Amino acid sequence: MTQALPAYQTRSRRVWYVYTAAWSFVGALSWTTAAVFFVRDVGMSPLQLVLTGTALEVAYFVSEIPTGVVADLYSRRLSLVVSAAVTGVAMVLTGLAHAPWLVVAAAALWGFGWTFRTGAEDAWLADEVGLDALPGIYQRSAQVGRVAGLAGIAAAVGLAAVSLRLPLLVSGALAVALAGYLVARMREHTFVRPEREPATGAFGAAMATAAGGWRAVQAAPVLGMVLLVAVFLGAWSEGFDRLWEAHLLLDLQLSGTLGMSEVTWFGVLGAGTLTLSFLVAAPMLRRVSAFSLAGTARWLLVLYLALGVTALGFALAGSVLLAVAAYWGAAVVRGLAEPAFHTWANSSIADSRYRATVLSIMGVAGSFGEWTGGPVLGAAGTRWTVRVALAAGTSLLAPVVLLLARAVRHHGRVA
Repeated sequence: MTQALPAYQTRSRRVWYVYTAAWSFVGALSWTTAAVFFVRDVGMSPLQLVLTGTALEVAYFVSEIPTGVVADLYSRRLSLVVSAAVTGVAMVLTGLAHAPWLVVAAAALWGFGWTFRTGAEDAWLADEVGLDALPGIYQRSAQVGRVAGLAGIAAAVGLAAVSLRLPLLVSGALAVALAGYLVARMREHTFVRPEREPATGAFGAAMATAAGGWRAVQAAPVLGMVLLVAVFLGAWSEGFDRLWEAHLLLDLQLSGTLGMSEVTWFGVLGAGTLTLSFLVAAPMLRRVSAFSLAGTARWLLVLYLALGVTALGFALAGSVLLAVAAYWGAAVVRGLAEPAFHTWANSSIADSRYRATVLSIMGVAGSFGEWTGGPVLGAAGTRWTVRVALAAGTSLLAPVVLLLARAVRHHGRVA
């Protein structure tokens, strides 16, 4: 007979699904038509588009470990509330921007707000439901997020038809509302604030927590592997995420294809991505959730091999329809890889006291890759074409595949 879950675990799962749905809706609402706004209304070049991401990532890089320490030292819930509020304000400021430098400045604030979320949310969930339940919850919440994202895309297309600024403004207001929901509904049932010596003060305790997180990384070779994977994934993703829309708009002349406007096209692309991801992931849900650490590493290896092929296909596609097919392939693969990567990382952290800090260190690794690799690809896109930048960027996925192959040889743990 299956033992009933404690009531607080059931409540925490419910809050997590609402939280995931809310962020997925807000994310889709804010980004579905943002590139059209940046290119058409603000007049940003490929390099400026990437520099927007660079500003976000530099702010993220500088702030990530200190904010991760806040989550481990004081409260994961507090960290998530601050993240929603600050990110919401940044979204509103982005929607109000009239010049590229204002978009870049708002992106820096956005990155700062995001740091309070990364690490804290996974640490909160792991503490509330336990490590054994994580794979299933990650997979199910990804499905919940895809459904919510579809609604966000529809809302973005409708609002953008009125004004390209509206999706960003509304998403910012909703993010602030999410902060209020977390204040009212989120609880921390198992988190215990670490004791500290009075003489050390808050700064000394923070430094001790950061040092403990770094020791946890050094003690687990697999975490070092995760950090390296995060660096190369970050370097690739920054160029791809900032330039794929520009590739369609500037290289392939998306506007008017099949009689659809740019806004409608981006709505179709986003909706297609989420629908395909939902359909592909649904039959895999139970099996993937039961993977061991070794099985998860093998699954990630297959997915990132497929990502390299589809991303290169998108860069080299000579027509809009071929590019759309390749983009959907890459986006679906990324959607499948994300929960598996979170599971792999979380399952490798032995000491829950430093979970948010360790996850923040991983976030810093990804951010380092993004703000170092992104500007190079952006400059290539401005100097030559966006197609050249995207094609060159796929080479950064090769080290990811090699690192995962090594992890597979060591059963996911890395000796």
